[in-house]
Amino acid sequence: MTEHVTGIPQMLPTQIIDTSTDSREILAHARREARKRKLQDWFIVDIDAHHVETVSWGEVVQYIEDPVIREQALFFHKDRHGAPPYGLNGDLGLRYQGVGGRIPHQDGLREKVDDTSVHRDVVLTRRAMDGLGVDNMIVFPTPMLFLGLHPQPEMEVWLCRAYNRWMVDNLLAKDDRIKTLAVLPYNTPEEAEREVEEMAGKKGVIGFCVPSTRHAPVHHNKYMKLYKMIEETGMPLSFHAGYHWDDPSLKTINRFLGMHALGFAWPNIVHTTNWVLNGMPIRFPKLKVIWIESGLAWVPFVMQRLDDQFLMRPSEAPHLKRLPSEYMRDHCWYTTQPMEAHNLKALECTLDMIKADTQLLYASDWPHFDFDLPSEITDLPFLSEQAKRNILGLNAARIFNLDPTPVKQL
Repeated sequence: MTEHVTGIPQMLPTQIIDTSTDSREILAHARREARKRKLQDWFIVDIDAHHVETVSWGEVVQYIEDPVIREQALFFHKDRHGAPPYGLNGDLGLRYQGVGGRIPHQDGLREKVDDTSVHRDVVLTRRAMDGLGVDNMIVFPTPMLFLGLHPQPEMEVWLCRAYNRWMVDNLLAKDDRIKTLAVLPYNTPEEAEREVEEMAGKKGVIGFCVPSTRHAPVHHNKYMKLYKMIEETGMPLSFHAGYHWDDPSLKTINRFLGMHALGFAWPNIVHTTNWVLNGMPIRFPKLKVIWIESGLAWVPFVMQRLDDQFLMRPSEAPHLKRLPSEYMRDHCWYTTQPMEAHNLKALECTLDMIKADTQLLYASDWPHFDFDLPSEITDLPFLSEQAKRNILGLNAARIFNLDPTPVKQL
C-alpha cells in the first residue's frame, strides 16, 4: 500500500508468482536483506534445497541401467502429456502445497532460462544461491523422496541410481557451489551399499540421503554393513522427511494443514526413536546423522519422552550408557527448516536442548512455499554472533569438510 497524491492510500498491484516467475524476481527482497545484514562475509551453507527433477525426467531415465526398463521409461513419455513421470509413486493429487494462497512456484520451476552453456537446473540453482545469499547449496530431488513406499522396490534402485548419475554429470560437474547427498535405495540394502561404494568420492557428493517416508526399521541388522561403510567414508548420513497421506497412522487427518504439520515430523520421530534406543550411536560412534526438514519442535518432545521411559525401563535399551536425550544432543545434527519461531522462549529452550551452536544447520527448503531465509537465524535475539555463524555455515563446513571461505556475491 502507498499514499496517493490526494492523501488517500492506494493499493499497489499484487505480485503474481507462478511456476514461470523468475527466481531472481521472487528473491530480490531476500538479496537486499542479506546485503543489509552484511552477510557477504559470512560463510553460509543451505543444507536443504530442492529442484523439480521431473522437469528433466526424460534425461534422468536415460541413465537407467536396465535396458528394458530404460526403453519402457522412454516410450512411456513419448507423445504423452500431463501424466506423472515414469516410475514415480505418491499421492500426487493430494499435494496441496501450492494452493490456498500459497506460492505455486515450487510446482514446476519452469521459469525461462536463456543460458544454454550449462543445464537449466544449474542456472536455477545459481539464481537461488545468489538470491538467498548462500555459498553452497545442497540440492535434493522432490517427488523421488517418496520412493520408499513404492510397491516395486526395484524401481527405487533403478531410479535412485539413474538420478545420482544424472546429478553428477549435469549439475555437480558444472558448478563447485552445488552439492548433493546421494539418494540411497534403502529398501534394498545391498544396492544401497553399492551406491555408497560408487558415489563416495564423486565431485560434489558430500554425503548420503535416506528419504524418511518409509516403513523400514532403521535398526535392522540388514543395515549394519551400510552404516559401517558410510562411517568409513567420513561423510554424513541424512534422513530427509516427507509426508504421505496414505500412512495408516495419519489417515484420520482431514486437513492438509494437519498433514503438513505432523507428516513431516512423524517419520523422523519414529526413525530417531529406533536409531537411539537400539544403540546406533554406540555401534557407529563416528557416523554423523542429520535429520532434515522436520522442523525442531519435535526434538525436545522426543528427548523428554524417551528419557522418562528409559529411566523406568533401562533393560529394554541395554546399549545405552547415558540418557537417550544425550545421544540425540551429541550424536545427531538437525536442520532449521521449518523452524517454529512464533514462540521465541520455546525456541530458545529448543536450541539450548539440542546444543544448536554445534549441532544445528541452516536450511532454506527453497523453493517450497514455507522456505526460510538466513535472516531467520541472524535475527534471533538470544544467539551470539558466533552461534549464528556456526549455524549458518561453519557447522556444515566442519561435518561436510567444506572450505569455509565465502565466495558469494551480494
